[in-house]
Amino acid sequence: MTAYRRFRDRRRIGPVEVATYNDGRGREKHAAACTAPGCGFSADYTDRAGAELAANTHRCKA
Repeated sequence: MTAYRRFRDRRRIGPVEVATYNDGRGREKHAAACTAPGCGFSADYTDRAGAELAANTHRCKA
């Protein structure tokens, strides 16, 4: 069964989008995902600063 996540506070940094969501246990998490075709980069973080740092330093190979 797939997880349904409602993203909020979305921000785009270059090709990477950073968003906040609540995981299945009610904890607040932050995701960074590259939107370039063929890249496939995505990661979850416990704090917003980590997600934004990953977005700023991401170098897309696609």
